[in-house]
Amino acid sequence: MNYLKIFAVSIAIAFGLSACGTGIETENRFPTEKPGGKSDPFGRAGNEPGVFGEGGLFGLGGGGSSDDGNANGIGVNSFLWRASLDTTSFMPLSSADPFGGVIITDWFTAPEAPSERFKMTIYILDTSLRADGVKVSVFKQAQAPDGAGWVDAAVTPGTAAQLENAILIRARQLRIDTLAAEE
Repeated sequence: MNYLKIFAVSIAIAFGLSACGTGIETENRFPTEKPGGKSDPFGRAGNEPGVFGEGGLFGLGGGGSSDDGNANGIGVNSFLWRASLDTTSFMPLSSADPFGGVIITDWFTAPEAPSERFKMTIYILDTSLRADGVKVSVFKQAQAPDGAGWVDAAVTPGTAAQLENAILIRARQLRIDTLAAEE
């Protein structure tokens, strides 16, 4: 038992002493200049990529081009993403996942029709600006006849397609604006 106590005290003293400094003042010097003379606080040489490759950690470094609509590192086409948010900006947002490409709105009741409400789920399916790169699901509820709650109702046919077309038109406008700004 005494050996165990001596061993424990020895370990505690060893850890205690290792935590103490040597008393010698040293200055840490990190490289701040690239071979070309440009400042780099991380000391990388030349055109070495950042952490985990060219785009940085998880591709968030913004290494894409604006032509493909994926310049900001999100997992979907940025023009479709921004257009979807612009098109549904009148509705309250419940959830938005730019990496998975899903936007879910909360229930919205228009002032001119207080007895019905709508909800949307928008899926951005591709990293390219394509007509089949967006899918919209629309849900509608109407107030129950007794006024006690909401019941599911049929959505007017073509509503989802109209919303998809509005998103695509806005996405094309955003792309044209971006291309014009680059020239």
